[in-house]
Amino acid sequence: MAKDQKKYTQEFKQQLVDRYNTGNYSFPKLSSEYGVAKSTILNWVRNLSPIQVSETEIISVKEYKALQKKMRDLEIENEILKNGVLS
Repeated sequence: MAKDQKKYTQEFKQQLVDRYNTGNYSFPKLSSEYGVAKSTILNWVRNLSPIQVSETEIISVKEYKALQKKMRDLEIENEILKNGVLS
């Protein structure tokens, strides 16, 4: 990380994402109001916006990607175990 790069709390990031998701704030407006680059806010929105996975469960994109990675890892492990037993 660069010396002068700012570190933002998870709560702050989520607050900006929530404001964006209300539809009342644009990236330029949030950027000028909070002094955070538009591209940074865009990345936060991509990673922290909620996704409804069922009628009762909502997760973030970040959590969804982690679950996908875990599933791929388990599929690979399962394939290795199948091939090891059959060989």
